[in-house]
Amino acid sequence: MTEKSKEIKQKKVNNTEEQQDILTPWKLVRRKFNKNKIAKVGLAIFIVLVLAALLAPYLTPYDPYEMDFTKTNQKPSKQHLLGTDELGRDYLTRILYGGRVSMKVGLFAVIIEIIVGALVGGVAGFYGGWIDNALMRLVEVFMSFPFLPLAITVSAVVGVRVPPEQKMYIVMLIIGLLSWPGLARMVRGQILSLREQEFVLAAKALGIRDSKIIWRHLIPNTVGYIIVSATLGMAGAIMSEAALSFLGLGVTPPVPTWGNLVQNARDIYVLKNRIWLWLPPGICIFLAVMSINLFGDGLRDAIDPKSR
Repeated sequence: MTEKSKEIKQKKVNNTEEQQDILTPWKLVRRKFNKNKIAKVGLAIFIVLVLAALLAPYLTPYDPYEMDFTKTNQKPSKQHLLGTDELGRDYLTRILYGGRVSMKVGLFAVIIEIIVGALVGGVAGFYGGWIDNALMRLVEVFMSFPFLPLAITVSAVVGVRVPPEQKMYIVMLIIGLLSWPGLARMVRGQILSLREQEFVLAAKALGIRDSKIIWRHLIPNTVGYIIVSATLGMAGAIMSEAALSFLGLGVTPPVPTWGNLVQNARDIYVLKNRIWLWLPPGICIFLAVMSINLFGDGLRDAIDPKSR
């Protein structure tokens, strides 16, 4: 057998293997995402931040709430890498545990946003008519209010009598319940285009309940867009929590979050002379939001069938 015939045979084998490798939609998404190096860097940074927060008990020997008045306001040293605060608590420990709270608030706020947004958008898109009109007018009412001033007002009114250790859950609810309208409109738009397709008509002909059609057939077909919205929404939720906590209306001390740790920058003396008390938590907020946005943008480009 000549060299040329061997090459032709090898090409046929390779083509056969490629044909056998069926590219499902999620395989195509993964392949397109893997080509986006910036998105992969963002994902890697976010994973590092999550691991640092989860492994905080193993990365530092200190308790985030333990006070030592003999070591107040110390500069960074070998014993305390980022120094101590005004109550003698190790600041690196506070930042690591604060990351847990900030990301937990972002995660659960996004879960609330997805549940409410998918429910409202799914019902509006499937039924149409007066139900669609009523729900979309409700969405427009929510969207007509600026998010941050409304969140500040609700947090100030609701959180007055709430203990500090429970205020985290109030912040989750406030951010989640004020963030769903955009997702609801997106889900509604997708379902309007899906409800006339054959598989939905077949499900109706078989007598399947409307609720089952919405949750088992229509919503799963919008899951890619929901995932993208959730990743970008988590970055927004972390920023919102940081803003509320910085203003004293979010999670309050002694519970640490990146937002209330940055509060130290409000003191002009600390701002100028103790940069280690406000810069590290600020950098953590920046890295978390940037990494989630990079990952979300890469995921959106991978899921979008029109992108190359």
